[in-house]
Amino acid sequence: STSKEPLPTDDDKTEVNGYTGEESQQASSEPPARAGWNSKIEYFLAQVGFSVGLGNVWRFPYLCHQNGGGAFLLLYVMLMLVVGIPLFFLELAAGQAIRQGSIGVWRYISPRLAGIGYSSCVVCFFVALYYNVILAWSLFYLGNSFQHPLPWNQCPEQGNLTVKECEKSSPTSYFWYRKALNITDSIDDTGSFNPYIVCCLLAAWTIVCLGMFKGIKTSVKVMYFSSIFPYVVLICFLVRGLMLDGALEGISFMFYPKLEIWADLQVWRQAATQVFFALGLGFGSIIAYSSYNPKNNNCHRDAFTVSAINFLTSVLATLVVFAVLGFRAKGKVMECVVRYVFHSGHVDENLMPNFNYSIPSSVHVQRYRAWFKEHGNNVPGNLTDCDLEQEMQKGVEGTGLAFIAFTEAMSLLPGSPFWSALFFLMLLNLGLSTMFGTMEGILAPLTDRFKTLANNKTKLTIFSCIIGFLIGLLFTQRCGNYFVMMFDDYSATLPLIIVVVFETFSVSWLYGADRFLDDIEAMLGWRPSVVYKYLWKYVCLLSMLGLLGATTIRMFIKRPTYMAWNQAMASEEHLPYPGWALAVLALLIIIAMMPVPVALVHAVLKETTKKISRDTENGEYSMVSTDDKCDTPVTEMTEVEQRSRTFASFS
Repeated sequence: STSKEPLPTDDDKTEVNGYTGEESQQASSEPPARAGWNSKIEYFLAQVGFSVGLGNVWRFPYLCHQNGGGAFLLLYVMLMLVVGIPLFFLELAAGQAIRQGSIGVWRYISPRLAGIGYSSCVVCFFVALYYNVILAWSLFYLGNSFQHPLPWNQCPEQGNLTVKECEKSSPTSYFWYRKALNITDSIDDTGSFNPYIVCCLLAAWTIVCLGMFKGIKTSVKVMYFSSIFPYVVLICFLVRGLMLDGALEGISFMFYPKLEIWADLQVWRQAATQVFFALGLGFGSIIAYSSYNPKNNNCHRDAFTVSAINFLTSVLATLVVFAVLGFRAKGKVMECVVRYVFHSGHVDENLMPNFNYSIPSSVHVQRYRAWFKEHGNNVPGNLTDCDLEQEMQKGVEGTGLAFIAFTEAMSLLPGSPFWSALFFLMLLNLGLSTMFGTMEGILAPLTDRFKTLANNKTKLTIFSCIIGFLIGLLFTQRCGNYFVMMFDDYSATLPLIIVVVFETFSVSWLYGADRFLDDIEAMLGWRPSVVYKYLWKYVCLLSMLGLLGATTIRMFIKRPTYMAWNQAMASEEHLPYPGWALAVLALLIIIAMMPVPVALVHAVLKETTKKISRDTENGEYSMVSTDDKCDTPVTEMTEVEQRSRTFASFS
């Protein structure tokens, strides 16, 4: 039974209209000086900046390419509409209504659920640790981009001989694995610290710390640049990319729909996971950002707008990536054709293809491949089918895409240092705006929950960044890249899915979907469609449980592996994680999930002791919460003090 009072304006003293009496009492223990966005644009930049990250540039294009191009896009849009947007809306509405970070929001719904918020904080911390290392790598490459020719343009020489490792692989692979990472052959072989990456990591954490120094007031100033600049760069790259030879072949490979992939469960799992990470569900950052909104902000429209921008950014990035990769692949395939057609030695002239031998570049790849299918087996020597699609597959995932494949393609462009600097500056900005959101997902809930931390927010920010840097040194060892892969693949995926399962269950079943919709109606002045009730209660919940099951089963069926660099062979190889690494993986997942049961047990014990004390004192404490939902009495403040503080927070 929610009271339908007039909507609170942003200047109202009464904070939590539209909720029942004891709930508003609980929410009034909100810290006094809660900031707010100066404008809707600032809030928008923050939400878009957080949700649009490095994954849009290197994970989405790869998934799209591996999983049936246009068919994967359709599947992704469908899952985004049915699961992604409803859950995104749920988090936005919860943060905006309750005006707290993730810990406060779930404690408010029920003290037994406070652990969900703490789990979100732990996952944010894990992600911040390795994400900033990727920013450090981007800084290292950015610093190396200001020279001509680029240092990854050609293989270095020792004496008069080209370095063997580079000759066997490629200049960009050699620069990445040997110069930037100076990587070991396996995760067991730790090696020393890499001084350049340590310095870059320190710089990355310093930038984050300066950006977060005064909370959202400073970070949003940086976001005006860090959220908009990547779009400028992507559009520049798209225009330049479309002029390149091979760009259209690359894009057509990417969009060619292979509908048979819809039968593969793994593709559904990957699409759902990508929707999940693309929107940043479960981190608590969406809740934290929306908690600074005025009460009557239209969070329903925001959910659709931010999700649409996120999807379109992924498509734009994919067009750019495949235009440039198409150009790189076409170059390699042409080299392959020229090598075999023009250097094939003494071959029966009747078997040779009918090409214009005076201009090697005039040879059409399709004609060569058609000729190869017909006569390839009859020609002596090791001819190969120069396949454009196979070439497109190489090195297009994750860091391999950004630091090897894309870097190589840019080194072929005229004015390559300019394009390279632009690309790594874009990666840095994409990563920064996501880092701000991730840090906000740690700091906002903690400062909302603990008064001491709220009074020392600047110190907390600096302390968090120092701890982040010190633990992050783990990733700057020579084997650090393997740890980044481990954290990226496992430390966040399972815990985040579990967090979102708990979130959805607690709102739709424990708190009640109808009641939640009542609250949204009281907040917005109109009632969202009843469809949301069924999506939250059944569709989202079941699909998240399905995703959780599929991810867990896959981890047990298939032993987790990582991509290692073999120095002797100068190539990548998949190695299984050793036993101790699997133990670390399990520990990461357990640490991230522990707060949920711990908080539950703590709340139940607290309620039991309260009940016993009430019984023994024979009603003396009957004024203490009669409803299980109220965990702690409101902070010791007089009513006048409370009112003046709440009012001060809006002035």
